[in-house]
Amino acid sequence: MVTYLFRRLWGNPSHMKYVASALRERYSEERIHILVAKRNSGNFTYDGIELGGERVTHEIEETLEELARNGHEIRKISVIGYSMGGLVARYVIGLLYSKGWFDKLEPVNFTTFATPHLGARNPLLGFYSHIRNLIGARTLSMSGRQLFTIDSFRDTGRPILSVLADPDSIFIRGLRRFKNKSLYANVINDRTAVYYTTGISRTDPYRNIADLKINYVKGYDPVIINPDDPISPPGNPEELPTFYYRIADRSQTVVKNILIYSVLVLLIPIGTIVFLINSVVQSIRSSRRIRLHEEGKAGVGIGSYRIQPIVGNIQSIVEGVFDDLNRSQDSEYLPAGMEEHGDHLTSSSETIGAPSSRPPPRTCSLGSEVKPNILQETRQLPQHRQLEFPTLPLSPHQLAMIQTLDSVGFRKYPVYIHKARHSHAAIIVRKPRKNFDEGKVVMRHWLDNEFEI
Repeated sequence: MVTYLFRRLWGNPSHMKYVASALRERYSEERIHILVAKRNSGNFTYDGIELGGERVTHEIEETLEELARNGHEIRKISVIGYSMGGLVARYVIGLLYSKGWFDKLEPVNFTTFATPHLGARNPLLGFYSHIRNLIGARTLSMSGRQLFTIDSFRDTGRPILSVLADPDSIFIRGLRRFKNKSLYANVINDRTAVYYTTGISRTDPYRNIADLKINYVKGYDPVIINPDDPISPPGNPEELPTFYYRIADRSQTVVKNILIYSVLVLLIPIGTIVFLINSVVQSIRSSRRIRLHEEGKAGVGIGSYRIQPIVGNIQSIVEGVFDDLNRSQDSEYLPAGMEEHGDHLTSSSETIGAPSSRPPPRTCSLGSEVKPNILQETRQLPQHRQLEFPTLPLSPHQLAMIQTLDSVGFRKYPVYIHKARHSHAAIIVRKPRKNFDEGKVVMRHWLDNEFEI
């Protein structure tokens, strides 16, 4: 088997070092060949999902040809993506599928860690969210426009993330071919890629996590949350030790936050100026690289990769509801507490542990039943464990993405990193730091339960 590892925005090969070493510790070189994609590293990740995907597909094809020349018989393929690397990986899967590689190699495992499948847009209403989305979309070159869904992919008139999740696209057809599909999503402290997008969810049950009782997977606690029974209301409030512990814990957090914010008041203005200057420079360089790539002067023959991304009718699940996201901020989100059902909007909320009142599952154009998000499923549990969460004000195309990606059959694992404030880095143990050790539990669970050779 050959296994490919994809990295984040601004990522470099060292970020996937622990993931690669964990794989190697389990499997010898005779059983698995590991490739950490290198051609989309550092500032090259500014260039967008399409260009990055074409670069990496070229790298994969060169590697497969080299392995064949050296007498290695490769029969299976697995793809692992981290952060934005998971989106590039999904693009690569579509290209490999369209070029017939999955008729030669059996697609086995596809896993993402902290990947923003629904984009990086802040779904909440208000001035802060508006400014964050405005700046983020315009300071990261093509990748920023794509992550914040203000781009238009080729002649589709739709954001690339929407096309990646079109049920008739080569990307979804290729993804369906993988035997095992899983994702791991941080529930708190991931400011790079928040839970709703990494967990492909209409709700965020963990926003007030201190007020909930978390149920873990046995043997992987207190890190991997049980996806079948993730949360329940807190225990008896008369349990004084727990109450006093929480008060003490929150007091310590307040003191830490005061110190941190005092430092940030001094550093943020300087850091913002440096970031904006660097963004302008990198955007200019990225534009040049994209132009050279399009002209075929960047070492990658793009002709073989510019395949029609949509197979059959160019239809989406919610045809007609993809508004022009550049036109007005007001049209970017559904009203809070409203959810798209068919061709109309209805007030809704998501309940964990209550009988289902949702309409029967719809089917996508490929005829596959659309399964609900695992954290949005309703389960018959004792009355005291029923919890209800409002639907986030997502855009119509994000709701369409959720519907299609859920139909693919991801197994979703919420991850609760306690010891690191930077859970985005900790989930894959990006550096050998003690407070990142909980990420090793994530890797162990993945290899024990989701990675098959």
